[in-house]
Amino acid sequence: MTHPFEIEAVFKAPSQKVWKAITDKDEMKNWYFNLADFKPEPGFEFRFKGGKDPDHQYTHVCKIVEVITGRKLSYSWTYEGYKGYTIVTFELSEEGTNTRLKLTHEGLETFPDNVPDFAKENFVQGWNYIIGTSLKEYLEK
Repeated sequence: MTHPFEIEAVFKAPSQKVWKAITDKDEMKNWYFNLADFKPEPGFEFRFKGGKDPDHQYTHVCKIVEVITGRKLSYSWTYEGYKGYTIVTFELSEEGTNTRLKLTHEGLETFPDNVPDFAKENFVQGWNYIIGTSLKEYLEK
């Protein structure tokens, strides 16, 4: 059995600011992806293209599955035209004036083995950069 990928980071920012950064499309484009639309509402579906280079772009199809305002956001993460179903969860907790974010990405083993871009190592590298560098720099600038 494969364990989900998890990463935690503590940001020098109040939880409301972190929540807004992970749920407001105008803020998300500064550290994540530039989404056409995003609503932190169960059932809301969003799509975006992304990949390691212009020749390896994939349409991500995501659907909000759970929202606890200010605390938790979960959405499915699949790729158009490929098998596999995963869930990404952001969980926030306050630590004094700071905020701890725990990101869990489960189900990575359901993606096809014959697509190297879907290897767990690539998600580990991507999420470490997105959470540990991009979001951190955005929140603490």
